[in-house]
Amino acid sequence: MNIIHFLINKKFLIHLGISILLIIVLIWIVMKFLDIYTRHGESIIVPDYTGLTISEIDSVEFNHQFEFIIIDSVYDSQKKGGSVVMQDPLPRSKVKRNRKIYVSLVAILPEQVPMPNLLDLSLRQAINELESGKLKTGKLIYKPSFDKNAVLEQLFKGDTILPGTIIEKGSVIDLILGNGLITDKIKVPFLIGKNQKEAINTVKISSFNIGEEFFLDSNDLVHSRVYMQNPSFDSKEYFSPGDTINLWYRSDEHFDFMKLLISLKPDTLITDTLTDIY
Repeated sequence: MNIIHFLINKKFLIHLGISILLIIVLIWIVMKFLDIYTRHGESIIVPDYTGLTISEIDSVEFNHQFEFIIIDSVYDSQKKGGSVVMQDPLPRSKVKRNRKIYVSLVAILPEQVPMPNLLDLSLRQAINELESGKLKTGKLIYKPSFDKNAVLEQLFKGDTILPGTIIEKGSVIDLILGNGLITDKIKVPFLIGKNQKEAINTVKISSFNIGEEFFLDSNDLVHSRVYMQNPSFDSKEYFSPGDTINLWYRSDEHFDFMKLLISLKPDTLITDTLTDIY
């Protein structure tokens, strides 16, 4: 009875009410502070910074609402050095103030890489070395030598280039190769359905050179695949190492390559190509 009497005591109820009120007020103050601190419900639209330099971005007053962090640089001779090429978050994203904006810039100078030593390597090894070194395989030139398909010389812009020479990333390196002192002819590889990179790699490894390339739908390299080749893969004629192959491309968004490949020859090679495409 004493406990019940205590609980219904007026003084106790007053103090209990005051305590509950203080707790509610305290919770409200804390929530209000968190709203202010996190700017709850307040967001701004991220502008498109593509093509602007960091100094140009800093000169715009409202851009002080963000913190910019440079994460990468890529060289592109077609774009202004130091300008933004990619940003995260993307343009028109809704973010809080003081959000970090990660940007990739166009390098002012092209990336430099050392020339590898390709002498005496096989053609396949040399192509792999160039690709690993961020360089491109250029023209294949065959000369009399007992070392068949071995690299005799490496050329840059027509002149011999020594291993370790610093050159621009993506430079094209021509290779002089031995023909094995024989005049054997080689068969043209099957290229239909391959994308440009795959086709060029296959042509080079097969000891041929790329001739002319024609894009019938667009220059979109992502979707362009070999639609026709000359000489044809089923040519009865065999060719010499260093001969050229011309390529025609179509977009796999506008052309049914599966139907074409099946119509050509439904063997294991075609099946593998279909797997690569689809």
